[in-house]
Amino acid sequence: MPSTRLLACLLALLLTGLAAPTLAQTPGQELQAYEDALARGERHANLWQAGWTGVYATSLAVNAWQASEASDRDDRYDARVGVVKSALALGGMFLDRQPHPRAHRELRDGGGDIESARRLLQAVAEEERQRRSLEARLGSLAVNAAAGLLIAVGDGRERDGAINFATGMLVSELQLQTQPRQATAAVNRFQPARVSIGDIHLEGEYAFLVGPNQLGVALRY
Repeated sequence: MPSTRLLACLLALLLTGLAAPTLAQTPGQELQAYEDALARGERHANLWQAGWTGVYATSLAVNAWQASEASDRDDRYDARVGVVKSALALGGMFLDRQPHPRAHRELRDGGGDIESARRLLQAVAEEERQRRSLEARLGSLAVNAAAGLLIAVGDGRERDGAINFATGMLVSELQLQTQPRQATAAVNRFQPARVSIGDIHLEGEYAFLVGPNQLGVALRY
């Protein structure tokens, strides 16, 4: 059983006082995996950037037109609120860029230093995690809540305000969930490893774990 083997290794370590297990893998393969991950991340980031910029630019144009040309008074009011929301979202797309293109350039210019590459990938993976965290949702929550209250309280249409809030949060969540996560996948992937304790040698795999609620290392034998 895997758990029995792991327990035996730990017991042997305690009894013999030998050095801690060491993990071995090919640095060239690891570096290539990181290069591939950031290349995919860069492509994904560019598509994500262009796609959502187009969505918000189109929304801004449509809302700006409806704000003055819509025949219904409520539609004009909602469109004016929508202009502000779309403008803020569009500005965010230009100011808050994905880290993958920059990180890919840094990796290519790093001269094959595996330690720097590991730190770079882990930093990008951490930023991917932060971009999906609760804190990343606070901005959209504030904007959509304010827009919903303007319609519900300021214009006396509670149902329309609730719909505006829910729709805005749905779009914001979709934007967050479609962001690149290639660095997290590369850091989390299991890689070949060899554990040695005295005369005991075990082949297995290890992976760093980076997620919304966890940071650590997993061993698999």
